[in-house]
Amino acid sequence: MAEVPAASQILVIGGGPGGSYASAVLAREGYKVTLLERDVFPRYHIGESLLPSCRPFLRFIGAEELVSNHGFAEKPGAAVKLNQYKREGYTDFISLKRDNGAWNVLRSEFDEILLRHAAVCGVTVCEGVRVTKINFDDANTPVSADWETKDGENTGTISFDYLVDASGRQGIMSTRYLRNRHFNSSLRNQACWGYWRGTKMYAPENFSNRKNAPWFEALTDETGWAWFIPLHNGTTSVGVVLTEEASITKKRALRDGTLKDHYLEQLKLAPGLVRLLGDGELVTDIKSAGDYSYSATHYAGSRYRLVGDAAAFIDPFFSSGVHLAFTGALSAASSIAASIKQQCSENEAITFHNAKVGISYTRFLLVVLGVYKQIRAQESAVLSDIDEDNFDRAFVFLRPVIQGAADADSKLTEKELQDTMDFCKNIFAPTNPLMHAQVAKRLSPELTSPDAPIMGVVAVTTLAGNDENARHVLLEVNARKPIHVMYDADVNFTTEVMGGFCVRMQKGNLGLVRA
Repeated sequence: MAEVPAASQILVIGGGPGGSYASAVLAREGYKVTLLERDVFPRYHIGESLLPSCRPFLRFIGAEELVSNHGFAEKPGAAVKLNQYKREGYTDFISLKRDNGAWNVLRSEFDEILLRHAAVCGVTVCEGVRVTKINFDDANTPVSADWETKDGENTGTISFDYLVDASGRQGIMSTRYLRNRHFNSSLRNQACWGYWRGTKMYAPENFSNRKNAPWFEALTDETGWAWFIPLHNGTTSVGVVLTEEASITKKRALRDGTLKDHYLEQLKLAPGLVRLLGDGELVTDIKSAGDYSYSATHYAGSRYRLVGDAAAFIDPFFSSGVHLAFTGALSAASSIAASIKQQCSENEAITFHNAKVGISYTRFLLVVLGVYKQIRAQESAVLSDIDEDNFDRAFVFLRPVIQGAADADSKLTEKELQDTMDFCKNIFAPTNPLMHAQVAKRLSPELTSPDAPIMGVVAVTTLAGNDENARHVLLEVNARKPIHVMYDADVNFTTEVMGGFCVRMQKGNLGLVRA
């Protein structure tokens, strides 16, 4: 374990995916980077299902092969069963590109791979070291941090030029100093989960290319949803997410019941998941968490950047946690490098990072809210939970589709928000490859092409008529076009302009380029 230096060009607080990634990127640019992590890895963490977007991020720091060769369960897509559909939907990661799959991971192992790789990249990694205080200069810029070891035997202070706060949910900058975190009232949920052995697998015989795909299912009483994620160590992560109100009410109804009793009762409301459990056995205690959907008014300031859960977290439904951590980490590293190299002013770098993190959060938020709108069968989102500026930037290419006219009023309306959620939710439409092939033959292959212009819900409904399968296929194909842009880190960072800049995503020449 490295000793904490007295000074470092860049200090990173937290060794999770966001902190490890940001520090690795910056160290590979030649900067002196120190990472302080309060725990000693490996350590447990929830959030086991990854998105395909992780691949290009990992590739950029030379870690894709490390993760790919570790033996994690390969994730070819995800099955989603929502109440109003007769069959589940399936989002297929590998249909267009075989090596576009993701993984279901044990986070204790995945996170340690990234942390050790950061050290190999030149980061001074100090585990078992907790930051107790951040010190600011007269201009309110963070300049040093007080720390102590986990055993309390050693303390000290480290000075720095730039700070990356990747301290997870505790979010030391956001919660203690900026006080700018707010929770999303539409996603005030509580989760509980455990691990099983001896379960079945989703569609291993009928769809061999779906092996290890996780299963997500809405509860029959419309109070939440459940997850089923197979892992490479022979266990399956099984959890339930309920609205806070429903969770409290149901726990009270059990009277003397335990958290385990509550958990098992909720699983009964997911019949598809119960079938997958089969004769499986619960082999762990039940864990729980709540109030975990939040964002902040801003994610950057003078010589500091917020990354990962320290900045924002939405909801576990769309497995967005690690993606948002990587996105924020690369944005933070790029904007810091640009500021150091004087490719832009620090204020311009701040503006870029604020926009990038805010937009990434909003894109996923709209998908998640669309799904919850179905699960709860009601209007589940309100304008107070959406940053209008981020909405404008995040879906500028979608607004003409949703509004029906490119010159429509630029101000976000409640109807537009609801229409956007109705559009985005269709990435989980109940389709399968055979349906796609049949619809393409019945109508036109051009309509199902990923390169065709985006069609809105009204246009698809009119075209499909009474052909329900065609409607689901076309809605899914069209929803994927703008949503899947988020998966391509190379394109997303190097072509998308934020505050007049985009990222130069080149090792040794990382930074921002004026558009």
